Amino acid sequence: METKNPLILTVRIDQQSQQFFNELRMKHFPPERNLLDAHLTLFHQLPDTIETFQIIDNAKRPSFKMDIIKLINLGAGVAYKVESSHLEELRKDLKTAFANQLIPQDMHGFRAHITVQNKTTPEEARSLLTQLSDGFEPFSIYAQGLDLWEYLGGPWEHRSYHPFN
Repeated sequence: METKNPLILTVRIDQQSQQFFNELRMKHFPPERNLLDAHLTLFHQLPDTIETFQIIDNAKRPSFKMDIIKLINLGAGVAYKVESSHLEELRKDLKTAFANQLIPQDMHGFRAHITVQNKTTPEEARSLLTQLSDGFEPFSIYAQGLDLWEYLGGPWEHRSYHPFN
């Protein structure tokens, strides 16, 4: 079933890490704007075509480790910075495969992160950044596969899961 709505591609992380980020997001994201679980977005707008699904299916690889290295201030929110050479390689491969179909936002630099607060005031963001940074130690999470979502003008609807080997 094809739609006119764009598709969003995210990395599925291990369940324990997903729960950790979801709990932070539920606690710190403005409730009226928190329409989604925590996520790591690879691409913000892909075409809803059979080819898109095939490209994502062909991107399978072994599950891999990603490091959460620090907290970052988003201006009106806070996120955890994700670092992984495997993630960078995956995104580069997909960017090449989707080269002629990417919007400018997806063509340019990639800053892997998981947002736990957004659309607040800069003061609230700075306060949470200070709170979460106190005692922060880097940790690892694991990429389990790719999720494709349909953007519905705010909320997202899950379309498909593409597990890694």
